Amino acid sequence: MALIISGDCINCAVCEPECPNSAISEGDGIFVIDPSRCTECVGHYAESQCIDICPVDCISVDPNQAESTEQLQEKFNLLAASPTV
Repeated sequence: MALIISGDCINCAVCEPECPNSAISEGDGIFVIDPSRCTECVGHYAESQCIDICPVDCISVDPNQAESTEQLQEKFNLLAASPTV
């Protein structure tokens, strides 16, 4: 599953640099997570870094983006093989 940032986000920006896939960016008032780039840190870390660092606990699993660990690993593999834009 990809992660999602709730409206409780205080726009502090501490999560953005923690994302190894550059999936987090500044949105309109709060930060947002691109589900096509979010692997929940699978392939990089044992735990989602943005969740660990968030001071207001506003990042959670997006129930609308259900993916297994295997699917997240495959997404990581595809992202790792793609040239950076």
